[in-house]
Amino acid sequence: MKRLKEEMKSIAKSLVSLSKQVEKLSKELGKLPKTGNAPAAKKSVARPAAGKPMTVLESVFDIVKRSRKGVTIAQLKEKTGLKPRQLSNALYKLSNKGQVYAKERGVYVKK
Repeated sequence: MKRLKEEMKSIAKSLVSLSKQVEKLSKELGKLPKTGNAPAAKKSVARPAAGKPMTVLESVFDIVKRSRKGVTIAQLKEKTGLKPRQLSNALYKLSNKGQVYAKERGVYVKK
C-alpha cells in the first residue's frame, strides 16, 4: 500500500511538470504571428493558359465556333477523337448553356 502511494505521488509530480510544459508551449504559440489560415477566396473560372489541355467542352466549342456553316457530329468525332457518348454529352451541355444550337439534325452552329 505504501509503495502504491509513492507511485501515485511520483505520477502526480510528473503530471504537474507536464502541465507546466504544456502551458509554456501554449504561451509560445500565442506569441507566434498568424500565418493566414483563413479560407481561400474563390477564384473565377478562366480559360486555360497556353500549354494547359482544354476541357472536353472547350475543345468541342472551339471546333464549332471555327466553322461558319456548322459542323457535323462525324466531323466532331474525327477532330476531337471523343467517344460518341462524350460528344453527345458535350453538345447537350453546350446547347443548354446557349453556346451552340442544332442548325439541322446532326449539324451544330455557334449562337
